[in-house]
Amino acid sequence: MSGTLNKVMLIGHLGDEVKIHRFEDGGCVGRFPLATNETYMNKQTNERVSNTEWHNVVLRNKAAEICEKYLSKGDKVYIEGRIKTRKWQDDKGNDRYSTEINCTEFTFLSNKNEIPTQTDSSSSVSEKKVESPADPVEETDDLPF
Repeated sequence: MSGTLNKVMLIGHLGDEVKIHRFEDGGCVGRFPLATNETYMNKQTNERVSNTEWHNVVLRNKAAEICEKYLSKGDKVYIEGRIKTRKWQDDKGNDRYSTEINCTEFTFLSNKNEIPTQTDSSSSVSEKKVESPADPVEETDDLPF
């Protein structure tokens, strides 16, 4: 294989509301922090250890607008994208670096009544109703067991 791959898949919870920056040409960029958790047992102390990793997620245009409308702090979401490191200068002129996840696809995993359930940020968006526990769906099963 001669190519390379830069692909990230995360499932986590929003650490804050989606923040949108709009441009004069009509485009926009949305950003939010995403928390992923790792839990394991420490074999030496036999204690449960939990670590949280924070990711900076960046969305563009229609994807950013959809996330701003339907996501809120604490919601669970699946994010797919690529890692991008930006270089910038702080107020004192020092070089700073930010590592971000440029989101290309997302799926909302929180249970709400009216949300788009899967979106490719480069395609059109269609809304789908997610069944809530108060509105159960009967399944017909043709399996013999």
